[in-house]
Amino acid sequence: MKKNFNLVFYAISALLSISTYAQTRETRMVLPMTPPVGKPYTEEDARKATAPPQWEVKAPKGAPNVILVLVDDFGFGMSNTFGGPINMPFADKLAANGLRYNRFHTTALCSPTRTALLTGRNHHSNNMAGITEIATAFPGNTGVRPLSIAQTAMVLKLNGFNTAQFGKNHETPAWQIHSSGSFENWPTGQGFEKFYGFMGGETNQFFPGVWNGTTRAEVDSEDPNYHFTTDMTNNAIEWMKAQQSMTPDKPFYMYFAPGACHAPHQPPASYIDKYKGKFDGGWDELREKTLARQIAMGIVPKGTKLAPTDAFIKPWNSLTPVQKKVYARQMEVYAGFAEHTDDQISRLHDYIASIGELENTVFIYVLGDNGASAEGSANGLFNENTYFNAIPEEMNDLEKQIPKFGGRESYGHFAAAWAIAGNTPFGWSKQIAGDFGGTRNGLIIEYPKMIKDKGQIRDQFHHVIDIAPTILELCNVPQPTSVNGVKQEPIQGVSMVSTFTNAKAPETHKVQYFEIAGNRGIYNDGWMARVVHRAAWETTPRGPLSEDTWELFNVSKDFSMSTNVAAANPQKLKEMKDLFAKEAVKYQVFPLDDRSVERLNPEIAGRPDAMAGRTKMTLYSGMGGLQENAFINIKNKSSVFTADVTVPANGNGVILAMGGLFGGYSLYMLNGVPMFTYNWVGKSQYDVKATKALTPGKHTIVFKFDYDGGGLGKGGNGTFIIDGIEAGKGRIDKTNANMFSLDEGADVGMDEATNVSNNYKAGHSSKFNGDIEQVTIEIK
Repeated sequence: MKKNFNLVFYAISALLSISTYAQTRETRMVLPMTPPVGKPYTEEDARKATAPPQWEVKAPKGAPNVILVLVDDFGFGMSNTFGGPINMPFADKLAANGLRYNRFHTTALCSPTRTALLTGRNHHSNNMAGITEIATAFPGNTGVRPLSIAQTAMVLKLNGFNTAQFGKNHETPAWQIHSSGSFENWPTGQGFEKFYGFMGGETNQFFPGVWNGTTRAEVDSEDPNYHFTTDMTNNAIEWMKAQQSMTPDKPFYMYFAPGACHAPHQPPASYIDKYKGKFDGGWDELREKTLARQIAMGIVPKGTKLAPTDAFIKPWNSLTPVQKKVYARQMEVYAGFAEHTDDQISRLHDYIASIGELENTVFIYVLGDNGASAEGSANGLFNENTYFNAIPEEMNDLEKQIPKFGGRESYGHFAAAWAIAGNTPFGWSKQIAGDFGGTRNGLIIEYPKMIKDKGQIRDQFHHVIDIAPTILELCNVPQPTSVNGVKQEPIQGVSMVSTFTNAKAPETHKVQYFEIAGNRGIYNDGWMARVVHRAAWETTPRGPLSEDTWELFNVSKDFSMSTNVAAANPQKLKEMKDLFAKEAVKYQVFPLDDRSVERLNPEIAGRPDAMAGRTKMTLYSGMGGLQENAFINIKNKSSVFTADVTVPANGNGVILAMGGLFGGYSLYMLNGVPMFTYNWVGKSQYDVKATKALTPGKHTIVFKFDYDGGGLGKGGNGTFIIDGIEAGKGRIDKTNANMFSLDEGADVGMDEATNVSNNYKAGHSSKFNGDIEQVTIEIK
């Protein structure tokens, strides 16, 4: 009798345990979910006892896979899917099977958009007022996401999803991108179980700086057919194959963020050739043709006008034949870059279809993290590094480089006017947060299980913070109140799911502020007020913040913001300005910071610095990929390099290199002779050579650089001292004032990616054939 009683007791206990183990919306509010505490057993024999059911975190029943794609620096009017000139067949295919949104908005800059996209909170709430390289000490601008805002990846991982990120990150604080971290703000610390991509704002597509998790990954960039967008796609598909093999019943969330179409514009050559001659008519003609197509396709309302452009944008018919030839080629390169990227994204979709998961996959394709970029200024750039060092590129130099545009020796960016044309019908570009040219981006969503209105357009106002709550609703996952012991700030976006099945669903996103570096705007229920404080091609603001002139647009009737109605509606303008101030206080937008070059200096900006207070750094053989923002800064000052090495007969190879072909410096040996090359923004290479070759054995090589002073980017004199004896001098006429490279860091023992000096080749062939005990850099 007692035995039967025990069996009944344990059976009931097991049933109770199963109900306790059930994961409801309520249990998903506090993450991570924890298993219930088991009841103590009185039965001492395991054969007579019933074990409790196994506990594991499971995603809600029927939860879909989610693939979130975000391309870079891409205008509303670029793709043919939204009326533009660039052939993007996959975007067309996805739009035919899903929905297009023609009033979707970003923040006007990359890192702010990305952090808002991945969390559902405004960029200042995420402390990402700008990119982390110009973060300050003020709340809203520190570059470090608060613990009270967990990424969607973390929420879904703790709800039983597999998670992965591929491509561009650019959310990790710049001073934490090195082998010592800390790693909480890396993708793998934010909820992504897998990360394969690059950490900064851009990367060389042929010679990328790639990380696999928190470890540098070696890629075969010496292969002439290598391309990073293809590589990241290969890795994404391989990850899906593994995930589907091991856990086919487990949904996954993938964030896929190519570096395209951010500079450098570098597609495979075959894609450039597709567009030869297609842009010879120029940017004015392109704007007109794009608008006509947009109206015919229903992308924009009938009667939409082209917004006026700034006087900086010159009419195409005023240009010389040389200018037209240079500019047309720049746009051919960009268009090829975009089409190649679209083809790679198509491969993800094809794989999902091949395994029968298309019906159960939400595919979100965001065509740009901001509008197209006008950072190429008037002429465009063969080497974008010149822009960051305030060095103009002249038209005659650009003409000579036309055969290299888009190739392995280029690091280019198109002219500002192409950005304006690509943002048709709007008048401004990336960085201009108060204009739809900076913030309006095409959005396509496919979800066959729910979206039946295939090929339709949705015109409700939405913002990038609306993506996260949309994903959570589709996955039946509630926003948690606590994640990893930290109370969470409520999501600030609204779900878009109601628009999936109802074209006339009420507009639920009524108010949205915009702000980037003093450029600002406010949307409210069909009205938009804005300030253009500094254009992307301008180095200083147009005036003090307090003297800015606000404009007003009735965007319910004026889709393109073509007509400023501020003078006729002074009371409405005041209401809008007051609303902006209210939102700015609410979301940590104030104080506004319109400084530019000064904020590159951590000491001035007030952000952490991995090298804070250090005037000396010692490095060891094998260290590589040390990013410039986490490395000792020799710019605009004197410095001393000391290398303790053991050399063989005829010593060769790189001892230390920073940067690459487009700017940097390198200490190396050539046929036994110590050399130092300073590469000035890819335009000039200054070689300083020791007077004699070194004998085999141990040596101390010292290279001293005595800076001229008198401002930024000046020259100086270089001196070799070998084993305590002066052994050669040389002149370096010009130096980089602000930056060596956004993606190529420092390497000890070889020069990865591109080569600083033309005296050697990059990669394994540049490896030092001796032994490096240590290399010390000291600034004076």
